[in-house]
Amino acid sequence: MPTITIENIPEKLYRKLEENAAKNRRSVSDEIVFCLEKVLESRPIKARRILKEIDFLRKDIQAPNLTEALLKKAKETGRL
Repeated sequence: MPTITIENIPEKLYRKLEENAAKNRRSVSDEIVFCLEKVLESRPIKARRILKEIDFLRKDIQAPNLTEALLKKAKETGRL
């Protein structure tokens, strides 16, 4: 497996890596690999596709759209 040496990591960034690694029970090296994979393997969000999915799900819900007026009325009647 290839090895990379990273020089001049800012102290604040390294401390964050250490903290995240500890939270996730990983070594700092494994945390760096995880972060790189997350960034490099991510795909751009396709807003149109997500909006189509939301519209599809809304049809099944049968609930009113949340509007400012609806929220205000709910607050006034003690529902929120």
